[in-house]
Amino acid sequence: MGLLSGLKALARRTFATPGAPRAPREAAWVVTIEDDEIRVADPEGQLRGIAKAALAAVLIETNDSGPWGSDFWWLLLAADKSLGCAFPQGATGEKAAMEWLMALPGFDHAAMITASGSTSNAFFTVWER
Repeated sequence: MGLLSGLKALARRTFATPGAPRAPREAAWVVTIEDDEIRVADPEGQLRGIAKAALAAVLIETNDSGPWGSDFWWLLLAADKSLGCAFPQGATGEKAAMEWLMALPGFDHAAMITASGSTSNAFFTVWER
């Protein structure tokens, strides 16, 4: 058995539930867009959000915890640099959230692509007001 097939087998055993497929842990985060506001419910049910008008910056945080940890996070900051909300890649509703964020004028697609290839502990600014 090669290294890659061994890792895949380990992942199947670690994350599989007998008899039913199991959603990745990131899917427990739920992102919604409502009336120019983005909201995130974390796995414990805590709700955070930020209005588009209050949004000052969008960052991507990467870390070296993958593939077992959540290694790619969207961070949405207010003008005082406080965290409005955050969610991991793979969150439920992420596709709509990405479309909403990428439509911001001046969104840096190149920085997003660089972040998506990062396996280091780093921050990438993809948009600033």
